[in-house]
Amino acid sequence: MGFTKATFDYLDAGGLTKWITTPKTSAFTAVSGEGYLVDTSSAAITVTLPAAPSAGDEIIIVDYASNAGTNNITLGRNSLKIRGGTDDLVLSTNNQTARLLYSGATKGWLVTTEAGAGTAAAPLPDLTVDYLVVAGGGGSGTNFSGGGGAGGLRTSFGSNSGGGASSESTPTLLTATTYTVTVGGGGGLNGQGGNSVFNTITSTGGGKGAGWNQSTSVGGSGGGQGVFNPGTSFRDGAAGTANQGYKGGGYYLNNSASAAGGGGGAGGTGQHGQNPTGGYGGVGVAVSILNSSNASTASVGEISGSTVYYAGGGGGSAMNPSGSVGGAGGTGGGGNGANDTGGTNSTNEAGTANTGGGAGGGSRYSGQGKAGGSGVVIIRYPDAYTITVGSGITEASGSPFTESSDKVSVFTGGTGTITFAEA
Repeated sequence: MGFTKATFDYLDAGGLTKWITTPKTSAFTAVSGEGYLVDTSSAAITVTLPAAPSAGDEIIIVDYASNAGTNNITLGRNSLKIRGGTDDLVLSTNNQTARLLYSGATKGWLVTTEAGAGTAAAPLPDLTVDYLVVAGGGGSGTNFSGGGGAGGLRTSFGSNSGGGASSESTPTLLTATTYTVTVGGGGGLNGQGGNSVFNTITSTGGGKGAGWNQSTSVGGSGGGQGVFNPGTSFRDGAAGTANQGYKGGGYYLNNSASAAGGGGGAGGTGQHGQNPTGGYGGVGVAVSILNSSNASTASVGEISGSTVYYAGGGGGSAMNPSGSVGGAGGTGGGGNGANDTGGTNSTNEAGTANTGGGAGGGSRYSGQGKAGGSGVVIIRYPDAYTITVGSGITEASGSPFTESSDKVSVFTGGTGTITFAEA
């Protein structure tokens, strides 16, 4: 390939580059403002970039011998970033040319122009990482208990997050940096759900569903109130956490017939007990960060049609008379509540695993307290990157999935760290 004056003029649009026209045949350190012909006919060559460039500095590297596909040209970053990452840039296509502009400490060297017959190193997209972080759902108590509150839900994907909030901002992360992932477990009998974490995002475990004469607890979504001293006044459910979930429902009292409240969901409040029916659990939130087919493969969320819901509240229990009905769990993994007399929902259900759903309330005879559903952490990022998953974290079957031009990684248990790198 001949390098004519027209070629150099194209590469050096402003005429500010000093060209070193003697081809480089061994490793060297580049100087800002210079262009180099690099000859890898005999061996691969590493070009070390300047250690202290100024914003606006440029360097141009040309595969002089059209041999970079066999013997690569590696641009060593010299402790600075390249395209926002911490990996060296490798030119691995014959005739490849890279024109680099130093933009400052945040993004470092950017690849701005390509020339020659081959394909130049395309700029990587920013490492923008959308997330869905769902905490574990609350468990339920024994003897006419309210439904467990759903785990708190926070997401940057789509338009809606938990508790009626808008979706959160999408962070831009870095390669070669560790980020924490924790998947909260479901609360046990009469217990609070565990928190889930991704990087700086923490979702709060769901509140417990209160048993007989017990108080419920605040959580990502609040727990439903169980029957409390028949003969006394109405008692409300617990509050949810702002921008994560809703409050739980209270209990209905009518002398010997009572119905407990449903647990709050990420998308709606738990219903008050409606004698003879236990309160329904609050609905979860539909989040399309992972499509329904892949959600089914990964066994996460509750699928309704082609929509995937997370963090539904547990239904409340009902006691007496004949014909009482346990409240239905909220869509998004909430368990059904029990009744005291058989028939519909005669036993209660646990929250569904990896949904953050709350447990259904237990009754005196037909069903005791159950556990909430475990949470889930899902992240979505450009397919130009890959991740290394550290020990202690459980990744779902089939993860990472490919959707559009993104990868989607799904974590279903444990705690540990992940690290991003260029693919």
